[in-house]
Amino acid sequence: MGASTFLRACLLCLVLSCHAYKYKTYFTRQRVDHFSFANQDTFLQRFLINDDHWDSNGGPIFFYAGNEGDITLFAENTGFMWDIAAEFRALLVFGEHRYYGVSEPYGNKSLTTPKYSGYLTSEQALADYVDLVSYLRFVIEELKPVLYMSLEGLMEGCWPPGSASSTLTSAIAASAPVRQFTDFTPCDKFGQKVTEDFAKASEACVEVIRKSWAAIDAVTAKEDGMAWLSKTWNLCKPLKDKGEVEAMKGYLMDTWTNLAMVDYPYPANFLAPLPAYPIEVVCSHLTEPGREGKALLEELFEGVTVYFNYTGQSKCLDYTEEADARLDDRGWSFQSCTEMVMPFCYDGVKDFFEPAPWDFQEVVANCRKTWGVTPRAYMAPLMYGGWTFNAASNIVFSNGLLDPWSTGGVLWNVSDSVVAVIIPEGAHHLDLRSANPADPPSVVEARRVEKAHITKWIEQFKQMQGAG
Repeated sequence: MGASTFLRACLLCLVLSCHAYKYKTYFTRQRVDHFSFANQDTFLQRFLINDDHWDSNGGPIFFYAGNEGDITLFAENTGFMWDIAAEFRALLVFGEHRYYGVSEPYGNKSLTTPKYSGYLTSEQALADYVDLVSYLRFVIEELKPVLYMSLEGLMEGCWPPGSASSTLTSAIAASAPVRQFTDFTPCDKFGQKVTEDFAKASEACVEVIRKSWAAIDAVTAKEDGMAWLSKTWNLCKPLKDKGEVEAMKGYLMDTWTNLAMVDYPYPANFLAPLPAYPIEVVCSHLTEPGREGKALLEELFEGVTVYFNYTGQSKCLDYTEEADARLDDRGWSFQSCTEMVMPFCYDGVKDFFEPAPWDFQEVVANCRKTWGVTPRAYMAPLMYGGWTFNAASNIVFSNGLLDPWSTGGVLWNVSDSVVAVIIPEGAHHLDLRSANPADPPSVVEARRVEKAHITKWIEQFKQMQGAG
C-alpha cells in the first residue's frame, strides 16, 4: 500500500491550512475500555499526520504521544519533530490523548460522572496508542521503526509499549515528572524551584509575591476592599465572597508556576502570548517589596498583566478561567484525583507561595466532592515501577533545570540505553521546541544528543531486520 493510499485509508480526513505547520487530521475508532468485555462502546480518536518528508520505503515514524490538552497545540509547539523530519525522512504522527481536545468518548458527558469519566486512565491511553501505532503499521504495510515523543513521558503516553509491535520502539521523554508521586519526591521541591526561577531575576520580586497573599487577605477582608481590588485589577467577575478570593489566589499560584514552565529565551505563545524571558519582564515591575496593602497589590497587578494581557487584547482578568486555559486540560483534575496523585506543599519561607501543607485526606474529600472518586496514592508507581526503571530501554529523559517539573524528573543515567539529558538554562520541554537563534548552548547540545540516539535506534532496527 503506497503513501497516497495510506492517506486515504483512515476514517475521516480534514485538510488544515491555517496553522504554522501543515498536517492532515484523521480519526480512528477506539474502544472505550480496552481491558474488559463489559463495555462495547467506541469513540473516535484524533491524530494528525505530515508526510512531506517521509520515505515510504523505510522512513521511521516519529509518534507524538499526546498528553493533557488539544493535540493541535502540542503539534505546533513541538518543532523539534518538524525540524528533523527531513533529515530522517520521517512520517510525523501526533496522537491525541483520550478525553482531551475532540477525542471525547462521551461528548459533553465525558467529564461528568465516573460512569463516563472513569475510562480516563493512563493505561487506557497507552492502549489507544498501541492500537493506533498497530493500525498505522498495518495500513503502511512495511515494518518501520517507531520513535515516541512526549512532553510528559512515562505516565502520559511516552513509555514504549512493548506489545505495540515487533519493531524497535524508543522514546524521548521531555520534562517527564515520572517521580512526582507519593513518597518519591518531597512535596516542597516544586514550589521551591518556581521561587528559585524568580529569584534569579530579582530577590525583590520574590518578596513582593511572598507578601502579596497576606495583602490580598487584608484588603479583601471587607466588601469595600473586594470592590477596590475588583476595579483596580479589572476583574471580569467582581469579588463577592471569600471563596472567590481564594479562586483568584489559585489563579495567581498557577500564573507564577506557568511563568516558570515557559520561561523561554524568545517570545512564545504556548500557555499564553509572552515575551522572551517572561519572568524577567514580570519582575521588572515587582521592585518595591517595602510597599504594603493596596500599594503592594497595585504593583503586583503590573506583573500579573504581563501574563494575562501582554498583547493588550484582554478586556479584563478572568480569574475563574484556568491560567493555562489554552490547553483545555480539564481532564487532568480527574486524573490527579485517581491515579496521578502528585503531592505538592508550600511553606511560604523556602518558597514564595501561600503556606499550604500536603493533606491527603483533604485531597480525598475534595476529589469525592468534585468527581465522585477516591484517589489511589500509590497506583502510578505500583503500575509503572517508579524509581529504578531497570526494565526500561531506549529512552532519553530530558529536563530543563528552570522547569519546576524537573524536580520529579529522571536526572541521572539509568543505563547505557536509558539516559538523562540536562539543560541548565531550559524551561519546560525547551528541547522539543523548534530551534531558535536565541537558544542557549545547552539545548543545542541536548538536541544533538537526542538526534544521535535517534540515529542509533534506527540503526539497531535495521540490524534487527537484517538478522530476521
